[in-house]
Amino acid sequence: MNTRPRPQAMRLTEAAAERIRKLSAASGTEIDGVRIGVKNGGCAGMEYTMEYAQERGPHDEVVEDRGVRLLIDPTAVMFLLGTEMDYQVNEMRSGFVFNNPNQTSACGCGESVMLQAATERDTAEASSD
Repeated sequence: MNTRPRPQAMRLTEAAAERIRKLSAASGTEIDGVRIGVKNGGCAGMEYTMEYAQERGPHDEVVEDRGVRLLIDPTAVMFLLGTEMDYQVNEMRSGFVFNNPNQTSACGCGESVMLQAATERDTAEASSD
């Protein structure tokens, strides 16, 4: 039986980690982490979700990266596997950007995406990197 460890669900760029640390400190609330998930919505089918979490859910996937704790909703793990979360600022907008290898398309405005769940082969390839 192959018992390869599953790869980390997500990783952060330094810009994303710094922005989360600043927002968390300014929130005035003690939080356990930032919960990341996906939900049905938008013209492409799915939207990313982010919220402060005061406590971990019993099945949350916990990711510690660059001094930030992410709590991945268990229903979203296979859609987020291999995702890099960045924070970008440009002339038009600023915000978090999800560079997701499971994304198959996005709407024109970029607010919603179409995601395909990672397969067992994808998880094996990611863990060998």
